[in-house]
Amino acid sequence: MGYILRRFLSTLPVMAVVAVVVFLLIHLSPGDPAALIAGDLASVEDIEKLRAALGLNLPLWQQFAIWLGKLFTGDLGTSIFTQVPVAQLLAQRLEPTVSIAVLTMALTLVLAVPLGTLAAYRAGSWIDRLVMLFAVLAFSVPVFLVGYLLIYAFAIQLPWFPVQGYVHFSDGPGDWLRGLVLPCVNLALVYIALVTRMTRATVLEVLHEDYIRTARAKGLGVLPVLGHALRNAAIPIATTVGVGIALLIGGVVVTETVFAIPGVGRLVIDSVQRHDYPVIQSVLLLSAGVYVLINLLIDLSYRLFDPRIQY
Repeated sequence: MGYILRRFLSTLPVMAVVAVVVFLLIHLSPGDPAALIAGDLASVEDIEKLRAALGLNLPLWQQFAIWLGKLFTGDLGTSIFTQVPVAQLLAQRLEPTVSIAVLTMALTLVLAVPLGTLAAYRAGSWIDRLVMLFAVLAFSVPVFLVGYLLIYAFAIQLPWFPVQGYVHFSDGPGDWLRGLVLPCVNLALVYIALVTRMTRATVLEVLHEDYIRTARAKGLGVLPVLGHALRNAAIPIATTVGVGIALLIGGVVVTETVFAIPGVGRLVIDSVQRHDYPVIQSVLLLSAGVYVLINLLIDLSYRLFDPRIQY
């Protein structure tokens, strides 16, 4: 328990650095939200009055202190453009993003680990080369290009799935799942490629260990041998899954844009275009927090794979 507490406390400086960097990058970037709100016909005096009303005329350190003070009270701020609390905007957009992320993760683990294990077991064969060719192509082709190809093939030429949009789970689980097939496949390809390559490399290394040769010599079947190998290769694979969360977070933004899904990714894109500082800051900080938390949980899961690990 002490180790978990220390690890959790060690994430606080990381989040503090992320908060400072995110704030400075956003506020020092070109563009003035007050000018965008006021419009092209607004005078300089009107823009300055609007800046004062929004608090944008304050020094950066004072704006940061105000934002940080609100964070400590659980207030993520209010959108400059819509005047809606950021927490409410996130709550409205959270379901599509979480749905895509969870289904993508499930699809990745179901396909990538068996593919990588099979490639390692049949190393050097045509199966191995085919799996690695797929992994290289899936990792190399841009996510948005794959998305448009999927739309053209399976939504336009073969109208099996909707072109764009999102159906809430409460409106029908079948339509909800049907609408998420193409976005999840699009996003999962990159993630599958990453996990497949790591699985193949780690399982192949384990298959050359002495205890695996001993198990084979004793007549143990293929599946039990691969089960032992996969268990001992699980830690690097779990680490790759954690590192790949960054790819997943970035890919969600692109995928939601391509498929016109009203999730958090689309909210970020719209907010960046409008220089909606409170929304961008809150979403990026929460994304960093999710990334740090998931990697912490993966570190803590190592003991499930190897009981010899002590914290």
